[in-house]
Amino acid sequence: MCRKPGRNKFTRREFIKKSSITAASVALIVNAPFVYTKKRTTLRVLGTHVTLQEPLRIRAQKELDIDIIFEPGGSAEVLQKASSDPESFDLYEQWSDSMNVLWRSEAIQPIETERLTHWHEINNLTKTGQLTENAKTGAGDAPHKLLFVQNDGTLGSKDTGKISFLPYVHNADSFGYDTRHIARGRPYETESWGWLFDKQHQGKVALVNAPTIGIFDAALAAQAKGWMHFKEIGNMTRDEIDQLFTIMIELKQKGHFSGLWNSVPESVEFFDSGRVVIASMFSPGISALNGRNIPVVYAAPKEGYRAWHGVMCLSSETKGYAKEAAYKYMNWWLSGWPGAFIARQGYYISNPQRSKDLLTENEWNYWYAGKPANAPLKNTQGQIAIHPGEIRNGGSYENRFSNIAVWNTVMDTYEYSLPRWHEFILS
Repeated sequence: MCRKPGRNKFTRREFIKKSSITAASVALIVNAPFVYTKKRTTLRVLGTHVTLQEPLRIRAQKELDIDIIFEPGGSAEVLQKASSDPESFDLYEQWSDSMNVLWRSEAIQPIETERLTHWHEINNLTKTGQLTENAKTGAGDAPHKLLFVQNDGTLGSKDTGKISFLPYVHNADSFGYDTRHIARGRPYETESWGWLFDKQHQGKVALVNAPTIGIFDAALAAQAKGWMHFKEIGNMTRDEIDQLFTIMIELKQKGHFSGLWNSVPESVEFFDSGRVVIASMFSPGISALNGRNIPVVYAAPKEGYRAWHGVMCLSSETKGYAKEAAYKYMNWWLSGWPGAFIARQGYYISNPQRSKDLLTENEWNYWYAGKPANAPLKNTQGQIAIHPGEIRNGGSYENRFSNIAVWNTVMDTYEYSLPRWHEFILS
C-alpha cells in the first residue's frame, strides 16, 4: 500500500502539543511522588419550588460531599427546558405527567434499580398502582403505568430492572379555600370540585397555570357542576376539550377568575393579598398559609383527588462523575431525613417507614395516620401550621390514596389541548 506523502509528519501544532505532554510527563516523574486531586463534582438539579428547597440542598450537599445547584421554576417552564435541552441539567424533579414528554424527546435515560439502595422498600403505589387492596387506581396516567422501561423502549408496568424515574414524593391534590369567606365543608361529603365554578365566588377564583394540571381541575369542576360528562376524564376527546374550554373561556370573560398562578409562592400570595378565596393549590402553599395564620383548608372532594407522583429523572446527557453523584443524590432522597422533612409540608415519600423514626409520634400520627394533633406542629419554615386537635383533611395516607379521581396526565390529545389552554389564558 502506498503511503500518502507527509502522513507520518507532525504539524507544528501537533509537535508542540506532543512536546508539551512529554515535558509534563517528565516533570511529574522528576517531582514524584505527587498527589492527584479530582475536581469536586457539581450536580445540577432542575425542577420546581415544591422540592427544590434550600434546606434540602444544604443538607444533601453536606452529607454527600458534592456541590449541588438547584434551578427551580414554574412547572411548564422547567418541562420545556428539560425536554428541549437535556445538557442543561443532570437530574430533573417534577411530576409523572411530564414523563411521556421527557421520554419521547429522549431527554432522560433509564435508571438501574440495582443501584438504588432502598428500592426494595418502595411501596406498591408506584409498583402496582394501589396502596391498599381496595383503593381506586384513578383515571389517567397512574405512575405504575409509566415506571418501567420495557425491552422495546416503551414505558410500562412490567418490572425490567430499569425505571424511567425514581419514585419519591407524592400527594393527593385538590383546591384550597379560605374559611373566613367560605363555610367549612365535610371531607368526602360536601366539599366539591364544583365549588371552583360556583357563581358566588366570582372574581375570587384561581387555577394553576399548567396545561397538564389545570385542565383536570377545570374538568372535575365542570363535571361536578353537571355541566358536562367525560367518557374518560384521564383521556379527553377533542370534542370534550372544546366543550370544556368553551365553559372556561365564558367564565373568564365574565370575570370569574382572578388569575392563574405559576408557582407555589405566587399561589400563597394570591390568598395572602386577598386576591382569591378559593383556588387550585399544592400542599406546601397550604402549609405556608396556615403558618401565616391564614385559615385555608385543603379540600377532600367527594369526587376524589387529582393525584400526582414526583419523578426524579436522569438526563440523557449525564455521565461520568456527574452520573455517580446523581445516583448518590437519588439514594439520599430515600434515606429517611428528606422524607421526614417533606412530610412537614404535607407530602408523602415512597418508603415512609424509613422516615418514621425521624418524625415525632405526633407528626407521624397527624401527617400519615390521620389522627388529631396533640401539640402544635411546625412546617418546613419553622412556623406553627397545625394546632392541637386538628385532623388532616381527608384522613390517613391510605384513605387519601384510596380516593383518587384522576392522576396528572399527558393525554393523547395533549398537543390539541395546548393551544386551547393558551386561548383560555388570552381570552
